[in-house]
Amino acid sequence: MIRFLAISFLVFFIFTSCSLETTEGLRSVPFRNSVGSIANGIENPYFSNSEIDYVYKAKIEVYGKNFGGILIIKKTGAESHRVVFTTEFGSKLFDFQFEGDTFTKNFVVEEMDRKFIINILKDDFKLLVNEKAEILEIYSSENQYVFKTQRDARFNFYFFERETGQLLKIVNTSKTKEKVEIDFTSTDGRIADTIAIKHNNIKLKIDLEKFKNE
Repeated sequence: MIRFLAISFLVFFIFTSCSLETTEGLRSVPFRNSVGSIANGIENPYFSNSEIDYVYKAKIEVYGKNFGGILIIKKTGAESHRVVFTTEFGSKLFDFQFEGDTFTKNFVVEEMDRKFIINILKDDFKLLVNEKAEILEIYSSENQYVFKTQRDARFNFYFFERETGQLLKIVNTSKTKEKVEIDFTSTDGRIADTIAIKHNNIKLKIDLEKFKNE
């Protein structure tokens, strides 16, 4: 009896410790009951217009170092984006190019030119500008639909507001832990007014605020 209870407790512990906070309280939704064509794939609209230069005031905190300036994101092709971060005086801090799954580091200032930092920034901005992803599972709550997708060994959960269809948040996870969270605010659902990128396991944070011409 004691052995049975010990095994039962162990099984319970394993399954509860492996569950993600991201999906707690959400209800699984069959694809056939999902919302229209979105069942075939999600779309991130925030950096999808090649006619717009997306310009943000930016603050990046990375392992005790703070960088401030202007971040510009430009869609340069069907699956291509360029991401450039400069000081307010125009000195370049980094310059990245994303073309499908190909990443190019055009320039990085010496203080940030560390392989692990570049890899983190690459993953963050790839997640930020990636426009489409295939859905694995769908969840819902009273106010949101949540779509689970996968990239390599990680999963991404896209949170959309039920009423407006607006993208509110992306959570990047392993099988058992939340790794990165991207929060959006937007007045029109097409351009993000603010973006906050937070890491749960490393000291890196990015805050973006849409640049407003005075």
